[in-house]
Formats: sequence, structure tokens, C-alpha cells
Amino acid sequence: MLKIKNLLFLSLFFVPQIFFAQYTDVINSNRPGETMSAYAVGKSVIQGEIGVYGIKEKHDLLDYDAAGFGTDLSIRYGAFLEQLEFILDVQYQMENFDTPYTSYKKNNFRQTVLGAKYLIYDPYKNYKDEPNIYSYKANHSFKWRELIPAVSIFAGANFVGADNPYYFSPDGAISPKVALVTQNLFGGGRWVFVTNIIADYIGTDYPSYGYILTLTHGFNDKWSGFVENQGYKSDFYSDAIVRGGAAYLLSPNMQIDASISTNFKNTPSILYGGFGFSWRYDGWYKEKQIANKNKDKAKKNSDNKENIDYQEKERKRKAKYE
Repeated sequence: MLKIKNLLFLSLFFVPQIFFAQYTDVINSNRPGETMSAYAVGKSVIQGEIGVYGIKEKHDLLDYDAAGFGTDLSIRYGAFLEQLEFILDVQYQMENFDTPYTSYKKNNFRQTVLGAKYLIYDPYKNYKDEPNIYSYKANHSFKWRELIPAVSIFAGANFVGADNPYYFSPDGAISPKVALVTQNLFGGGRWVFVTNIIADYIGTDYPSYGYILTLTHGFNDKWSGFVENQGYKSDFYSDAIVRGGAAYLLSPNMQIDASISTNFKNTPSILYGGFGFSWRYDGWYKEKQIANKNKDKAKKNSDNKENIDYQEKERKRKAKYE
């Protein structure tokens, strides 16, 4: 099984890969990786990101094999401020477990998280990169500003129902989750490096601490790809996962993606892969932009009219004394 997983993972590097571009004119999706980007979707923009996946597990010590599938859904909505977005993240999974003595099923919500993310620092705000018309080298050399990341914070809560087999307690619970998010743009935005530092299930018997590192690369306007490393540690369960995949931009508001993930231990060994779809509705955002432009245009016309009226009055006043 490990050989198959290694071959599948290595094959990702020979497949066209895509990058969820962080620009206002195209969709900004967190899929197909697990990191949250530092940037919000935009004020009054609503976005849905959904995926389905298959999973296979094998535990050498507990001597079981498991196979199943699941679905995950994220709903993101920008409200009040351009830097703020609210996030609902839900994952539901179903598995069949087989041991030498019995078989059983497990199905429930693996996670239900509701929270908000706020961009606290953007290194490109009020910054304009002026091209040097006299130096090709200056325009294509490494820019030290790219080492300064955009920084966001996320705060939310986990909601777990009673008798959830994926939770460490039979009792339902609500527990805090927080994350620090950083994002660097390299090579004019064709390379993006995102980090998430996460504290989860805070205040429970088994708090979890983890990280996710994602490197994405845009090959062209449509295709991009990523590689990712995720690690988390708690007294209940710890693991390190590598992940890779690709995405394709169908339109400025739609994206499809595919990914595959695995770990490198056998307690249990895990292999899962899937595909997904992201969609954005930015009609309200565009309507506000058009309304603001019309207001600016009306104000400019009003100012011009006042200026013309003033000039006409001045001409008439001067004509009295000529």
C-alpha cells in the first residue's frame, strides 16, 4: 500500500497543477488545499467551496482496514469590511471498518466550524510597484518586499454533537479554534506560500496544535497547482500528511480541482483523494462598485458645473468694469 501511495503522490508533479489566484477579478478559493488564505473574499461577496473524496485506512497494530467517502463544504461571506469574512466549514464522513473478528460502520460530522477571519496586515496596501523603464534587471530581480507576508487571524468554534464516533468524548461540546494565517506572493504572484498555525479544541481534554504549509504555483491564467504539508499533535491523535493537487479556472467565478493526500505511518496509514468545485457570487459587490462610480461621476459633473457657473459669473462681473 505504501508503494502505491508513494507512486500516486509522486505522479502529482507530472500533472498540470493550479493555483487559486488572490486577485479581485477571479475567484479566491481555499480549495483544493487545507490552508486558509490570508485574504478575504470581499465585502458582500458570497462563495461556496464543496468537494467529495474517497478514503482508505489500514492500521497494523489494531489490525483493521477501512474504506469510505466523505464530503466537505465551506461557505464564505464577506461582510462589514473588505478585510473581514465569516466562514462555515462542515465535513461529513462515512466509513466501513473490517477486522478479523467483526465489521462495523462509522458515519458522522468530522468537523463543524463557524468563525471569522480578519486581515490585519497587507504589505501591498497603498503600495504601487513602479516599473523601471531603464533597467530590465531591476524589473525582474527579486523584490525584498515579497518576504513580508500578509497576516490574518481566525477565531471560531467547533460544534460537536453527542455520540459522535469521530470525537474523543460521547458528550457534545463547543470548543474554541484559533489560527494565525500568513501569505507571501513571489514572482509577481505566480508563486504563493501560505502558512496556518492552528490551536484547536482549546479547553477540552485533548487540545490539538498544528500547522499547514502550502506552496502554490500558477502556470497560466487557467492552470495552477500546489504541494502541502500538514501536521497536528494531540494526546488523542497525531499525524503528518502530505498533499498535492491541481485546479482549473472555468470562469472568473468558478473553479474545479482535484487532490490526493497520504501519510507515512501505519497506525494508521491513510490514502485519500477527491475533487471539488468552487463558485462565487459577486453581483452585490459589482452593483456597489457601479453605484459608487456613478456617485463619483455625478459629483464630478456637479463640481464641473459649479466651476463653469463660477467662471461665467466672473466674466459677467468683469464685463461691468470694462
